[in-house]
Amino acid sequence: MKRRVVLLAWAGGGLVPPVRAAEAELRGAGATFPAPVYARWMQDYRRATGIAVSYDPVGSGAGIEALAQGRADFGATDVPLAPAELQRLGALQFPTVIGGVVPVVKLPGIDAGRLRLTGALLADIYLGRVTQWNAPAIASLNPGLPLPSSHITVIHRAEASGTTALWSDFLSRASVPWRARMGSGQRLDWPSGPSFVAATGNEGVASAVQRTWASIGYVEASFAARHHLATAALRNRDGEFVRATRPAFEAAAAQARWRDETDLVQSLMDLPGSNTWPLVSASHAVVPWQPAARARELLRFFDWALGQGQAAAELGYLPLPEAAVQLVRRQWAER
Repeated sequence: MKRRVVLLAWAGGGLVPPVRAAEAELRGAGATFPAPVYARWMQDYRRATGIAVSYDPVGSGAGIEALAQGRADFGATDVPLAPAELQRLGALQFPTVIGGVVPVVKLPGIDAGRLRLTGALLADIYLGRVTQWNAPAIASLNPGLPLPSSHITVIHRAEASGTTALWSDFLSRASVPWRARMGSGQRLDWPSGPSFVAATGNEGVASAVQRTWASIGYVEASFAARHHLATAALRNRDGEFVRATRPAFEAAAAQARWRDETDLVQSLMDLPGSNTWPLVSASHAVVPWQPAARARELLRFFDWALGQGQAAAELGYLPLPEAAVQLVRRQWAER
């Protein structure tokens, strides 16, 4: 199969004219992590061009499955696909936006950032080893905080999820028992019992935490903000407790190096720095090379979207830096 197909035509500094809107109804499916910013981009793109793009936030795993089965024109995943999988799909992959994964809690009277947690402690909570909010392991990190004696309700994802893969990767780095029992991945064999509740998507987890007293969950940061959920501070690689703020996410993203195509997939997890949030990641789009006309339309949309940094920032994400955007465009031009 010939792989190098010119997907974009750069002539006079612009893109080739779009196909008729009726031929350009584009469908995507995948990660819930970037869903709010994708929805904003698609709404604004249709207003600007008349071309409809839709996105079904079914989770990273289901999105790639939909792409493989021809039920979606592009996929989105928080866990980058391996080169062999991209070859099998006949697709290219590139980052679109950066965000942070945050622990969220429903503990009235405890404001955002006041509760302190560590990766090892989160692992014990999600393993069912720490079951009450006033347990010594939590209380010792939070002297003076009015922790209730309530049992902890643990909210986790029900489906194959890139956010779960990021969360479990962080816990695996912090906890030997977690690494041995659960490991990392998009779908985990969660403990069972009345204290463990499965929810679908970042939206489902955020909603479940919002309505459940004494609960804890993990979501992409924009979902925490939209649902007015309290986030916990985390101890980072430097041993500092850091709040889930934009500067803390930026401290991680600033350590990325965008030099060549291999840098389009890189980890922003658990990086050094006193103010660095330990759970930061890019979300990626996966676009098939063929049919070429459809690929051109998809990349035209993403080219436009990558220039909409203000929309991403307004929703709590970090836009790709200009060096990354130029690297993505170079990847397209070389295909």
